[in-house]
Amino acid sequence: MPKSKLIGEVVSASNKKTVVVEVERIKEHPKYKRRYKVHKRYKAHDEKEEAKVGDKVMIEECRPVSRDKRWKVTEIVTTRKISPENEENFTQEENTENQE
Repeated sequence: MPKSKLIGEVVSASNKKTVVVEVERIKEHPKYKRRYKVHKRYKAHDEKEEAKVGDKVMIEECRPVSRDKRWKVTEIVTTRKISPENEENFTQEENTENQE
């Protein structure tokens, strides 16, 4: 049986060799046929610690690495668009725009 592969966005990379990946799926209501988004978070093993917050990554099913980790990062599909130096300025600008 082939291993499942999912593509999602890294939401957290604060732990050593672990990233939290949020995968978005579109489901359809069985009765009303309306499509809606469903999000699920997976903890994935990142051996080289290459993935950063905001990156799109591909994760693959693997044997259990720890209590929560059943996935591993196979490749980084796209990197984040914000440089680490400008990350603080970017979040501050968003907050001031929302307050106005």
